[in-house]
Amino acid sequence: MPVLSLFFGIIVRMYQENTKKHSKPHIHAEYSGEEIVVALDGEILEGKIPNNKMKLLAAWMEIHHDDLVANWKLLSHGDQYFKIDPLR
Repeated sequence: MPVLSLFFGIIVRMYQENTKKHSKPHIHAEYSGEEIVVALDGEILEGKIPNNKMKLLAAWMEIHHDDLVANWKLLSHGDQYFKIDPLR
C-alpha cells in the first residue's frame, strides 16, 4: 500500500481497493500498531488511533485535501500517486 506521508509517528497510506470494502474515497493511517480508516470528508470508517494523533491527522487532511483527492483519482485510474508533505 503506497505511503503518502509520515509525520509524528503516523503513517498515511492510500490505495485502490478492488473489494469495495470502503466505498468512499479514504486513507488508512497507522500509529503505534493501531489503524484507522478515514474518508476524505473526515468520517471515520473503521478503527481508531489516540485522540491527540487523530487531531494531527485531521489537521493534515484538511490542509492537504486537494492533494488527497488528486491521489485518489490517480490511484483509481491505475496511475502513479505522489507523496504529500508531512505535518510540521
